[in-house]
Amino acid sequence: MTKPPSSVQWFEEIGIADVPTVGGKNASLGEMVRELGKNGVRVPSGFATTSAAYRHFIDASGIESDIRAEIRAYNERKSTLHEAGTAVREHILSSPLPDALADEIRAAYDELARRLDVANPAVAVRSSATAEDLPDASFAGQQETFLNVRGHRALLDACRRCYASLFTDRAISYREAKDFDHFSVALSIGIQQMVRSDLAGSGVIFTLDTETGFPDVAVISAAWGLGETVVQGMVDPDKYVVFKPLLDTAGVKPIIEKSLGAKATKMIYAQGGSKRTRLVETTPAEQREYVLDDEDIVELGQWAATVEKHYGRPMDMEWAKDGETGLLYLVQARPETVQSGASRTAFRSYRLKEKGTPIATGAAVGSAIAAGKACVIRDVADIERFPDGAILVTGNTDPDWVPVMKRASGIVTDHGGNTSHAAIVSRELGVPAVVGTGTGTRDLRDGQEITLSCAGGETGTIYDGMLAFDSEEIDVGALPDTRTKVMVNIADPGAAFQWWRLPAKGVGLARMEFIINNLIKVHPMALLHPERLSDEDARTIGALTHGYESPADYFVDKLARGIARLATPYHPHPAIVRLSDFKTNEYAHLLGGSTFEPEEENPMIGFRGASRYYNERYREGFALECRALKRVREELGFTNVVIMVPFCRTTAEADRVLEVMAENGLKSGENGLQVYMMCEIPANVILAEEFAKRFDGFSIGSNDLTQLTLGIDRDSDLLADLFDERNDAVKRMVAQAIDKAHEAGIKIGICGQAPSNYPDFAAFLVEEGIDTISLNPDSFVGTIGSIADAEKQTAKRP
Repeated sequence: MTKPPSSVQWFEEIGIADVPTVGGKNASLGEMVRELGKNGVRVPSGFATTSAAYRHFIDASGIESDIRAEIRAYNERKSTLHEAGTAVREHILSSPLPDALADEIRAAYDELARRLDVANPAVAVRSSATAEDLPDASFAGQQETFLNVRGHRALLDACRRCYASLFTDRAISYREAKDFDHFSVALSIGIQQMVRSDLAGSGVIFTLDTETGFPDVAVISAAWGLGETVVQGMVDPDKYVVFKPLLDTAGVKPIIEKSLGAKATKMIYAQGGSKRTRLVETTPAEQREYVLDDEDIVELGQWAATVEKHYGRPMDMEWAKDGETGLLYLVQARPETVQSGASRTAFRSYRLKEKGTPIATGAAVGSAIAAGKACVIRDVADIERFPDGAILVTGNTDPDWVPVMKRASGIVTDHGGNTSHAAIVSRELGVPAVVGTGTGTRDLRDGQEITLSCAGGETGTIYDGMLAFDSEEIDVGALPDTRTKVMVNIADPGAAFQWWRLPAKGVGLARMEFIINNLIKVHPMALLHPERLSDEDARTIGALTHGYESPADYFVDKLARGIARLATPYHPHPAIVRLSDFKTNEYAHLLGGSTFEPEEENPMIGFRGASRYYNERYREGFALECRALKRVREELGFTNVVIMVPFCRTTAEADRVLEVMAENGLKSGENGLQVYMMCEIPANVILAEEFAKRFDGFSIGSNDLTQLTLGIDRDSDLLADLFDERNDAVKRMVAQAIDKAHEAGIKIGICGQAPSNYPDFAAFLVEEGIDTISLNPDSFVGTIGSIADAEKQTAKRP
């Protein structure tokens, strides 16, 4: 039998149309080398064997009938999946490659050595199936990759093992689930220059947010050493999020998130012996250091945008950094197959109906909720005892776990991030997961009733007990258009992308307090005056701020990126960011806060809002807030951010606050900056004409305006039945504020709770001609209908 022609093709000779010849992975590598290299996208050199070469190998070995018999026995339940897979692989591994094919692979390897000017170069030997990386099925991790392969003998052995990996237990199971014919799939082998990421780092890039489908970001995972640790979920990697629409803006680096991963281990080259790679512990310094600097992150973000634009669809890529040259490379690219297939207008929203006791947290995969009994399995050999519908709890998964993952209602892992195997497969299966909990297998008992919630944003939580929850199908494509601009209120940066499909005209209220309380955790003045802290607080703050040039830089960086994330989903529409409005008792609960806060009898109407910003007790802390906002607009590029001053009691106070802001580089009108004021004190309404001379817009805070108009503590249970924004006195205040703002020629909106709670109040606002109504996301769909109806009724009136 003669060898088929063209058993080997170089990457530069192939493109995406060659999937039938070299499989999805290799076709994509060739496409990038051929088409995107001119755009700066760097891909390691290499070549691929053809699908015809695989079929020739199977034919020449005479083993096809044996393989068919083993698969038939499995389908007829005469053998187990493991027995069938083992037998098929033995048939392949015991069959030598045809001489002519082996000769051609050796010759191409020698030519690669000549091109690289390296004797016996280390190569990655990757499997690329002809049914792999398709739009409707990723086949992620179903076939094997072999790293740090050197020399002819090792290379040919790795090639044969690649062929055998077409019939791993997980690959057989996956094709059965996807209804793919085992014998219509062929395998190409990619032989590619190894990037010395063992001396640097590697990871994964998605060109959308993997949990919500938000399309305007690139999400990058990074760990030290070779990339298998990230893909297989063996480590908790760094995470970086880049806002793609601003990547081409000169002078800005739109990195809206930088999260430090534990990165406890790394994979490096093995020296001697049969193993080509080995796992070692990372040093404490490596664990505390980011794998990538900002320039690297931006470059990868730009490549991600370039690749996505070329393919015309969201992509999933692997990257590596060479520790010898410092250069970045893309080593794989394939279509993203889960979120890219989801609707841009319809989605399902989940909500817990009761509170529970949190047991563990980690990265949320998906946005669903699951309740059931935990099944703790530490070894894949024990998966046969997993009951259908239970919640799988394990250390981490690899493709061998797929058969049991398909039967789970939820998944919890100790290790791994949003790009780990557990996360990728959970998304594809539509199973909610919380990955990288650190202690899930320790904290959860086998058989324990638990609830797994991914409905709170990027942090997933496991609760004790089976909590009640509900879900709602939302179709934003069916929502009416409104003349009144409808915006959203957002506080948690981690949940900012969850509602991106809503047709909101921007963020009407982005609360700074959540970022400070949940992400920063430290009182700003404690960061500036460590000499006034207890030894315990000083040590805790030192650990939190490690890696930053100063504790103040920690505050500015965390706050700036948190604000940028809130400003992202509806860009370029405005994002109105309210300056900090903690009460003194709330500030005191921050780390180190009690040292800097006075005790007040009634903090609700005490030292809060504008009165703090120019006061010596907090002026230095406010300067950090200003630095963060300046950085958001000028360094990160979010000029859509509008600043809003809360609880401003007098015009003199307004002047003092604006003066302090200008001293810190935030002056209304410069670089397009607009400064708004919360209209939430009766004095703001009474003197609206005077305040309007100082600010670019108003936003009504209905909670405080009701509290101060009616003289009711809004937190009082005893007076709760009297607290009502629909009271005539409050409505008159609101109507006056709207009229006076329009007379002064400035915009006015509302960001309080009232229109979310009461559709009739939303209708009243429309009748009064308010410019914008900002709603809580979960009430957006219900309220926008009331707004549209009110606009119709108003239009009918003479």
